[in-house]
Parts: sequence; C-alpha cells; structure tokens
Amino acid sequence: MLLPASVLPLNMLLQMIINSYLHSSYCITVVSKEYLDIKLPNTFMYIYANNFEKLLYHTLNASEMGCSDYIVQMNEPGIFMTAFEKVVHMGNVRRSDRKIIILPAQSVSNNTKEKLYNILSMKEASFVANILLIVPSDSLCECETYDLITHKFVGSNEHNKPVYLDTWNSCTVKFKKDTNLFPHDMSNLHGKTVKVAGFTYKPYILLDLDPAVVSGGRDGMDVRIVDQFCSWINCTIELVRNDEHQWGEIYDNLTGIGVLGNVIEDGADIGITALYSWYEEYVVMDFSAPYIRTGVTCIAPSPSILPSWKLPLLPFTLYMWLALFFTFIFASFALMIVKGFVMDDVFLITFGIMITQSQPESGFSTWRSRSVIGWMMIAGLVLDNAYGGGLASTFTVPKYEPSVDTIQDIVDRNLIWGATHDAWTFSLILSQEPRIKNLVNLYHTYSAEELTRKSFTRSIAFGIEKLPAGTFAIGEYITKEASLDYTIMLEEFYFEQCIMMMRKSSPYTKKLSYLIGRLHESGLLLAWESQIALHYLDYKVQLAVKLSRSRKDIEKVEPLALRHVEGIFIIYAIGVILSLFTFIVEVLGHWKRVHCSIIPKHTRVIKF
Repeated sequence: MLLPASVLPLNMLLQMIINSYLHSSYCITVVSKEYLDIKLPNTFMYIYANNFEKLLYHTLNASEMGCSDYIVQMNEPGIFMTAFEKVVHMGNVRRSDRKIIILPAQSVSNNTKEKLYNILSMKEASFVANILLIVPSDSLCECETYDLITHKFVGSNEHNKPVYLDTWNSCTVKFKKDTNLFPHDMSNLHGKTVKVAGFTYKPYILLDLDPAVVSGGRDGMDVRIVDQFCSWINCTIELVRNDEHQWGEIYDNLTGIGVLGNVIEDGADIGITALYSWYEEYVVMDFSAPYIRTGVTCIAPSPSILPSWKLPLLPFTLYMWLALFFTFIFASFALMIVKGFVMDDVFLITFGIMITQSQPESGFSTWRSRSVIGWMMIAGLVLDNAYGGGLASTFTVPKYEPSVDTIQDIVDRNLIWGATHDAWTFSLILSQEPRIKNLVNLYHTYSAEELTRKSFTRSIAFGIEKLPAGTFAIGEYITKEASLDYTIMLEEFYFEQCIMMMRKSSPYTKKLSYLIGRLHESGLLLAWESQIALHYLDYKVQLAVKLSRSRKDIEKVEPLALRHVEGIFIIYAIGVILSLFTFIVEVLGHWKRVHCSIIPKHTRVIKF
C-alpha cells in the first residue's frame, strides 16, 4: 500500500532536520523538480530550472532576497554547486554559516549515490562548512534508512573526505547516534591550515624576525590578531608572502596579484596588512569588522629659512608694494602739475622725499608746490618708519617659507607625494572633487631605494599613517637623518578603517569579526600597537615626525654678519650697476652732441 506523500520517509526525515536546524532561518531556497510536502519556517522560495542559466538566475535572485539556506534535490546536484559558487561571487549578500542539504534524486540508484559523494570532492564544496548529504542506506531491513554524510572540513588534511554522521530509520523514526548534523560551527578546526596573505609593513606585519626571540619569526598587529584567532578556534597559520606586489590589485576577470589577488583567487583564506574598506574590493570580497582607525596624511619638506635677498621685500606685502608704486606715480604727477608741467627731476625729487631725503629749497617758492612737498614728506615719513620697523623685525626673527599644511597647499605647489604602491590612492580615486582629483594626479610610485634617495632632495612628500595610540606607520625608506627635514601636515587626506579580507561568504568572517570585537573591548589593540612600536619601530624617526611641528631651529643672538645683510647689498649692487650704465650712456650722448657741434656748417661731409 502506498503511503501519502506527507508521511514518506524522506519527507519525514527532512522535516525533522528542518525543525531542529533550520527553524531560525530567515528564508530557505528549495531547488527541486517535485514539490516537497514539508512545512518550511518563515519564508521560502521554490526553484525549478531545466538549464544552468535559469538555475543561476533564480538562485541569484533567491540569494539577494535573503534565502541563504538550501534544500536541493536534483538528478545532477553538481550543477547546483557550480551555480551556487557563481552566485556567491555575483551577489551582494554575504553569510558565513550557509547550510546546504542535498537529497537523493527520485530514482535512487548506485549512480545517484556516487553523484552525491562526488559533490564533496568539488572545489566549490571546500568553501562551505555546512553541507549535509542524505544518502539512501544499503540496509537489508524492510524499513527505509538514510545515512547522513558531510565532508571533513576540519583537520589537517583530506578536507573533502566523506564523514559519516548518523543513520535515520523510518520504522523507529529516530537517529541511531542522535549526533549534531551540522558539526562545523567553526569553534574547533582541529588544526586546519588557514592560509594568510601578507607582506612586511610595520607595524602591521613584521616578518623574518629571529625565531629564537619571536615565536614563528613574525610579529605585528595583524599577525597577533590572526594568531589569536587560530589559538581560539584551533587552526594553523600558513603565511603566503607578497613582498613583490604588496597589496596588489584585482582584475576584471576576478584574478589578481599581491594580497588582493591571492584572496580573490583562493590562494589565501585571509588577507591582511593594512587593508582598507575599499569599495571595489568590497564588491568581490568579504570584510571583517574594522580593527583599527588610521588617518592618511603626509610628511612634507620642512619650511626653509628665506634667502637674504628676499628680506628687504618682506616688510610690505605685495598689495602694499603696489600701493606704494601708485603713490609714487600720483605724487610725481602732482609735483609736475605744480611746476607748470615741467618734467625736470620730478621722479628723482619724489623718490628722494619718499625716502626722507632733504631737497633744495629753490624751485618750491609757491604755496602750491610747498603744500605738495609737505604732504609728500609726511607720507614719506610714515612709509619710511613703517618700512624700517618691519625690516628690523625681519632681521630679528628668522623668516621661513610657508609650510605645507593642507591638501590645498600640496595642490597649489604641485608638490609630488608618493610611496611604493598605488594603494594609498584607492580611497580617493572615486572622488569627483577637483581638489582631490588633482591630489591623486600628483601621486607617484617609486621603489624603496628611489624614495630613500628622494628623501634627501626635499622634492617630494611621503604618505604616512596616523594610528590611534599615537604612533605612525612610516616606510623604512624614511631614515632618521631624512626625517629631521620633514614636517607632518595638519590636515589628513582621509581616514580609513583597517579590515581583513576573505572570499565572499567565507566561513571565517563571522568568527573573526567576533574576535575583533572582543579585542576592542579589552583594549588589547591599543596595547599591541604601543608594544610593537617600542620593540620594532625606529624611535628617533617616530619622535622626529611627532615633534616636527614643535621643533624649529631657533637662531641664537649673534653679531650682525654679512649673510644677514647680503640681500641689501644685492639691491645696492644692482643700483650701482644701473647708475654706472646710465652715467656711461649720458657721457656718450653728451660727447656725441659736443663732437657734432664743432663741425662747421659749411663743411661737407663725404660718406663712403
């Protein structure tokens, strides 16, 4: 006698599993050709597709709606796993604890069992912790029995090996062992190897240390986090180094180089080393909770003492010098009017009066000329005293060039800033602000050796990071000798949250984020930053950058030397040269006039 569909053994078993393990699921996706007479909690979605493209489309649609747990019954379940892997990369929904239950096809055969077991050996299955196969048992009893199988996700090797969990009997409607059917909750990985991609970048990662002094020969804030993570869930770290390409980049075909490339190509499970929450990377990867806030800015060449030839010009601003020039022209024009539009010595007299030089009394007998001269003398006296006071202040206090404090200062000066990788601009390249676009265009990448050489030329600013505990992430190409000639900027280019990257829907994301939250609560992250800075960072470079805005070379009081007044002597020399040139021109002109005047008018000059 046939039993109703509602009491079919497979449906009974599936209902028990749903009630025990999927009762809290927000939404369940059922991929099956036949309707399964089971009661599903909350919301669900049925998918039936007779080709791969439709299956991919509907699975993606279900995933985007939040249906992240799956019940699959197909003749070719491997097709679903391939579509599922593509959906993980294409979709925007992330979930670390997805559950997949795969049922046997309607026509049970040895071939069907083989297809079920083959799923566990697929690469796509190795990225999902919770896969449950319901496989018909070979039992000879009259009751239907099913073996519940998963893969060996944990441990040091053979991760895709089938693992028997339990057996269910339709007669007793009970499990033989009553064990947990989804045992991989990431609480104990039993020594599973977790590949971590990174490179040396202080204070986040330090490699090639002495193993006798530091366990594993590595240290750093990122290293301590992943070490603590593996200590908590019982895993083993295998470091994947990327010193050549550093952060690297991701290409459109989901391949890449460096840390980002290793993660996107599944060459590493976790990517570390000061990775920021970049938008392009978020589209294709998982982010952990942020573990540190970093502010990106620059150390720019410190202001130099102005050359002495500029000192005589400093007492007045540019607009004041322009006003002084027009005052000179206006006063000369007024003096010319009162002299009856006579130009003789007008400019020379006006200039002499403005620098408070005495003038002869003759020629200024009228009240008009005397009043003009009087006002000119008053104006000259005020200007001369103002200039003299400003000049004394200029010689007393050392004058420096304007400092580079803001983004606008860098843009206005076209000052190149740079580092060893384009990752410093990843957070800026999407900005539409003209000032930020100009800032990105001024960024250049150089090798570490070239940056070391340029650090002594004062021709470039260097990107650095300001960390919460008061330390700085500074490239080793900045030496303690070069750091003394650089000043940290007041304005930050941007600030970012450092995160760790994994493949989309990585089973490690939830646990790692939870650990980072606990580290924040305990204050260990700040303590680690200070400890690492004291142990491994160049203290003199750190101190030079930190105090760069407060330390200035204050010149001691000393007798007046030639270097203090050489600017004035330069102006004096220019005046003497111009005077000599004018004198020579006047003498030659006068000699020519005299020579021509002694030739008799009746003398005939023959030209050849």
